[in-house]
Amino acid sequence: MTNTPPDPKSSQTNALGFEEFIGILVAFATIGVILFWSFSRKESGWNLGGLLLPSPTQSPVPTTPTVESRQAPPSSEEKPPVVEKPLPRVSPGELRREQTLLPPDSTRETLPLVIPEKKPTIPPPIAFTDVPSDFWARRFIDVLSSRNIIKGYQDYSFRPNQPVSRAEFAAILQQAFRNGLGYTNEKMSFQDVPTQFWANSAIDQAINTGFLKGYPNKTFNPNQKISRTQVLVALASGLNLKVPASPNQVLSVYKDAREIPTYATNKIAAATESGLVVNYPDTTVLAANKQATRAEVAAMIYQALVRMRRVDAIQSEYIVKVPD
Repeated sequence: MTNTPPDPKSSQTNALGFEEFIGILVAFATIGVILFWSFSRKESGWNLGGLLLPSPTQSPVPTTPTVESRQAPPSSEEKPPVVEKPLPRVSPGELRREQTLLPPDSTRETLPLVIPEKKPTIPPPIAFTDVPSDFWARRFIDVLSSRNIIKGYQDYSFRPNQPVSRAEFAAILQQAFRNGLGYTNEKMSFQDVPTQFWANSAIDQAINTGFLKGYPNKTFNPNQKISRTQVLVALASGLNLKVPASPNQVLSVYKDAREIPTYATNKIAAATESGLVVNYPDTTVLAANKQATRAEVAAMIYQALVRMRRVDAIQSEYIVKVPD
C-alpha cells in the first residue's frame, strides 16, 4: 500500500482555521476586559455606547486646541479660569444701542477728579488815616482801594482833597479799565513826556482807549492839574456814552451850567444822564473849571464802573440825577 503525501491545500486550510480561532478568542477577551473596566468606572460618567457608536447629531471634536487647552494648568493657589457664558442673541438694532452704553463702573473710573475752582476774594479796603468814617466819599474810596484801583501814600494817608495831575489820572484809568475796552495800540510820542517817565504806559493806554488826548503842539502836560470838566469828558469819551437828545435841558440841573466850556457841553450832558457826575456838597453846582480832587475822581471813576456793571451801585445823596 503506497503512502500518499498530504495535500498542501488541505494543510493550509487547517492552518488558517486555527489562526482564525485564536484571533476570535483574543477579540472576545479584549471585549470582556473593556466591558469589565467600563462597568467598574461608572462614576467617571463614561458612555461606552457613545464611544463605540457616536450619535448622528454629535459634532466632531475640533482639532484646533481651545484657549483653555493652551493655557497652563492653574496652580494649587490659583483659581481655575472662569468660562464666560455665551451672550444671548440680540438683534442688530439692539446691539448698536447697547454698544453706546458704558458700565457704571467704567464711567466712574474714566471720569477725572473735578476740584471746584476757588474764586478770588477781594481784600479789605485800606484804612487811610485821613479818611474818616463819615467822609462823603468814604464808600467810593473803600471799594476802589480794595480792588487796587487807587492807592495811598507811604504814610497811610489818601489826601482826598489834593488835586490830581493828568499823569496821575491816567494811572488811575489804567487800573480801573485795564480790561474790557478797545485798544488801538498806537504809540504816542509827546515832547514833554520823558522816555523813562513813570506814567508812560498809563498815558499810552489812556490815549489808545480814547479817554485822554494830547494837545495840538504834541504835548501832554503830565503834571498839569486836571479839571472836573476834563475828568467827565475823558470818562464820557472812553465809555463812548450816547449824547442825549437835548443836552441843554440835561445841563439845566446845574446852577452854573453857563461855566461849562462849549467843547464839553455834549460830553458832560452824556455823563450827567449816565449818572457819572458826583457833586459835593451841592449837587446843583458843577464847578466845571475847578481842579478835581482825589476824592472827586474816585467817586466819578466808581460811577463809571457802575455804568459798566463791574461794581454795585452805592446810594449817595451827592450823585446827580436828571429828573424824568
